[in-house]
This record gives sequence, C-alpha cells and structure tokens, in this order.
Amino acid sequence: MLTVLIVAAAALVWRALDLQLHQKTFLQNQGDARHLRVVPLPSHRGSVVDRNGDPLAVSTPVDSVWVNPKELAASRDTWPALTAALEWDDDRLHRTIAGRIQREFVYLQRHARPALAARVTELKVPGVYLQREYRRYYPAGEVVGHVVGFTDVDDHGQEGLELAYDEWLSGEDGSKRVLRDRYGRVVEDIESIRTPQHGHDLQVTVDRRIQYLAYRALKAAVQHHGAKSGSVVVLDPSTGDVLAMVNQPAYNPNNRADRESQSYRNRAVTDVFEPGSTIKPFIVAAALESGRFRPDSPVDTTPGLLRVRNHTVHDLRNYGRIDVATVIKKSSNVGASKLALALAPQEVWALLNRAGFGTATGVGYPGESDGILTDFDRWSDVHRATLAYGYGLSVTPLQLARAYAAIANGGVLPPVTLNIDAPVERTETRVMSKETARRVRNMLESVVAPGGTGLRASVPGYRVAGKTGTVRKAAQGGYAEDRYTAVFAGLAPASSPRLVVVVTVDEPAGTEYYGGQVAAPVFAEVVGGALRLLGISPDDRSMRLRRVTLAARADWPAGSSARAVQ
Repeated sequence: MLTVLIVAAAALVWRALDLQLHQKTFLQNQGDARHLRVVPLPSHRGSVVDRNGDPLAVSTPVDSVWVNPKELAASRDTWPALTAALEWDDDRLHRTIAGRIQREFVYLQRHARPALAARVTELKVPGVYLQREYRRYYPAGEVVGHVVGFTDVDDHGQEGLELAYDEWLSGEDGSKRVLRDRYGRVVEDIESIRTPQHGHDLQVTVDRRIQYLAYRALKAAVQHHGAKSGSVVVLDPSTGDVLAMVNQPAYNPNNRADRESQSYRNRAVTDVFEPGSTIKPFIVAAALESGRFRPDSPVDTTPGLLRVRNHTVHDLRNYGRIDVATVIKKSSNVGASKLALALAPQEVWALLNRAGFGTATGVGYPGESDGILTDFDRWSDVHRATLAYGYGLSVTPLQLARAYAAIANGGVLPPVTLNIDAPVERTETRVMSKETARRVRNMLESVVAPGGTGLRASVPGYRVAGKTGTVRKAAQGGYAEDRYTAVFAGLAPASSPRLVVVVTVDEPAGTEYYGGQVAAPVFAEVVGGALRLLGISPDDRSMRLRRVTLAARADWPAGSSARAVQ
C-alpha cells in the first residue's frame, strides 16, 4: 500500500509539472479563448450647444441587449421570462433566433430603457448580454429639430447639422481586454488596447430662447390661418449669425417612430419662393444707386395700372402721382415697375446679384438651394416689370434675410454662419452705398407707420422697418387665384439694427392672406420678445413719431430738383 501511495503521489507530481512546464502555453491559450475577450469602449458623440452654452443635442449612455443564439437556444425554459422582460411574445423571439442560429451576435433591443435593461440583467439568462452604447437626445425637441437634425441608431448624422458636421461630432471607439466568467460578466480588466476618442463639441450661433420665440409664434400663426407651412429666420446683421431658424410643420428628433420624411427638410434653406413685394427695396436701391433718382423723385402711377406689351401691372388702387419713397410705403407695383423699366437691365441685375440672390449663402447646411436669378440679357420688358414686384426670381427665406441684412448693415452683405467657431472669411461685399442703405431703411420704416402696409409689424417702444409681400403661387398655366405666400421681411431697431427677421407663411386659408395680415404679426411677436431678451433699450418714443413721419423725405433739401418717371 505504501508503494502504491508513493507511485500515485509521484504520478500527480509529474502530471502537475507536465501541465505547468510543458503544456502551460497551450492551457493558457485555451483559457484565454474561453474567458478572455476584447471588448469595445464606445466613444460618445460631441454635444451641440447654442451660443449661450445651452444643450441642443447630447449623447447619454444606454445599454443594448444582445444574444448568442446558440447559447440561448440551449435554454428554452428561460424564454418566457426573457420575453416578459423584453415585452415581446414567444413567436417574435423564436423568429429572431431561428434565422440567425449560426451567428454569435444578434441584437434583441437597441438602446433599451434602463428599467428594461435592469430586468434582463436580473434574469441571468445564458447567452443574453448587455452592451454599453450612446443614444442621442435633443433637450429642445422639435423647437430645434430642423436646425440640429438627428442621427440614426448607430449615431451617424442623417439630417441637419448632425449630418453637416458628422465627422467633427463623431468619436472613435477604443477597446480593452477583459476576463469574463461563464455568464459573460466582466470579472477583471486586463489591459487597455486603445483609448476612445470622443467627438468634438459644436457650438452654434442659434439662441435657444429666440428659437423658441420664433417657433411658438410661427406655429400659432400657421394653425390660426390654416396654412400649409411656414418659416422664420432671425439674423444678426452685423455678424451674419443665424440666431433662429424654424419651420412648420416640425418634427421631434427624439421620437424615431413618428418621424415623417416630408417634415425633415429645413424649408428656410431648401425651399424657394417668389419674394413678391419684399424685393421692391432693392429695385429702389438700384434706382438710387444709379444717381438718376432720389427719394422725392415723382413717379406717376395713374390710373393704377401699367400696360407692358401683353401684360398689365395692377395696383390695389390708383395712387396717382407719388414719390419714390411712397412706392415703398404703399407697395405700388406700377411705381416699382416704372423704376425698373427706367433702369438698364444690368443695373438691376448687378445689385440683386451683389445682394446674394441666385447664389447659396454658404452657410454649410445640407441641401441648401441657390435660388433663381436669370441673366439680364434674357430679360424681356415684361420680365423686368414683373421682377420689380417679386415675380420671375426665386429665393429662400435665408437668402432674403441675408439681403435685408445688407440694408441693415450699411449696405454690406455679411457672411452667414451657423457654426460659431467656424473660420469666416470676412471679405466685404458692398451691395449699395451706406447712404443708399440709410435712405432705403428710412423708407422701410414708413411701411410700419400709420398708412403703411405693415402696421401690424410695429413693436411698441422700438423703431421697426420692413416690407410686406403677398405672392400668388405658380400653378399650371400661370398663377393661382386663391393660393398665396404671405411674407414680411424687416429689421429692428431701425435706428441701429440688431435683428433681421424674415417670416413666410405658405397658403394661408380664409379671408386673411396678405403679408401685412399674416406674416407681420409673427414678425412683431418675434422681434418684440427677442429685443427684450437681448436687453436692447427701447427707442425714444417722442423721437420715433417724428422720424417715421419724416423718414421718406428727410434725405434731400426742400425744393431740390428731381427726375419724374412718367
């Protein structure tokens, strides 16, 4: 017996030495193959914040539930508890597993709710695991949906700034080697292989407070007038920063299930429309720049219509003999057409081109439209006449806002930007002289005064300047008689402009469809709230009435000669 024990002990010692010395590498490799794993370290996407640092898009850590089909198939008795935790039925789980039985990794639930992930973990079902990922969350919801856009389930940008700056916002995943137990739980971190590189943050020029004001005002107007859609753009004319950009209908980027593709597009930069009477200030500016006209130059609009070849231009009524300033105040189509016809086509085209019409703003937003401004050598007399009151060219709301920013900015066209940190080339594009910009601004101020077409755009305590527009929509064979786009473009305070706002409301229903009735009140609500938020002091009210009264004729000495347009 002693001999047997000694031999057995010797055999055990020999076996232990054999395993430790001769088969060590093999056994370690086998152990590593069963329990040592390389797992990814997810990187999170950079945040999007507004100009004040308030979050517009953030990435939050969540768990996704995944399964090894072979392991799960071997424990069918656990399926009822698992389907209950997932809020599935047995057939759905069977269909998910049956077609993927040869795989080693299948998602059951991406970006699971924390409570659901906790229930699945407590079950300890063989073959079911959790993987840490990041889900994009938009605190402001549909208020900033069209600006920020959204990402897909894999956190890749799909629309808006998420798409435009996808490479900047995206991170690079890392990895580490870990030791897992038989249930797939991490027992120990062995080593870090690659450190995750998180995405860069993006600060945009949008002010979330002004964005909300514009969103609320536009949504109320679209619903009240039964309109098809609408847009509002708010710019800082001195810098070209986009302070707000909203559209209706909107969508909530947090809700993937209810997204509708027709609501994705940012109409303020992708959709074009004929600007109507909001183009008249630029026709007047071209006339003033020519040196042949002045604010008090008379224009004969009698009898309220103008025949140009086979086309007739109409005014709402016969304004008679008026001056250039009153053409803007009363929004006379006949007066604007006579000014345009009195100028060389290249003079009008050159100013419109310098104002950015027919070219994209360069804001860097996906899908931005260039608009349409045809070459002047293709203009007929009818085209020149109708162009003067906004037909025959197409613009986006953002293009129109940038053009009005030139009027507010002393005649200089600012570069438009949404990225507050982006390098901006500050090359000066002078649209008109500083003096012409001042005179046009004074004329636009008279539009919002009593007797003007935009009285509803006035803001108590502030001097406001702007222009209304009511545009018939194109239809088969011409223009529709009952479909309009209501527009208002303006700036405030008129004494020292800090804001430029463009409002468009597409196809308002009912009896109110004019720009002064539909779009002007939205402008007033947005501008009034924004000026208070920015802490801009009200104008002197006693001076305001006097300046509005004299605005149209304060530029030239009394008795000065002027060329009449007959």
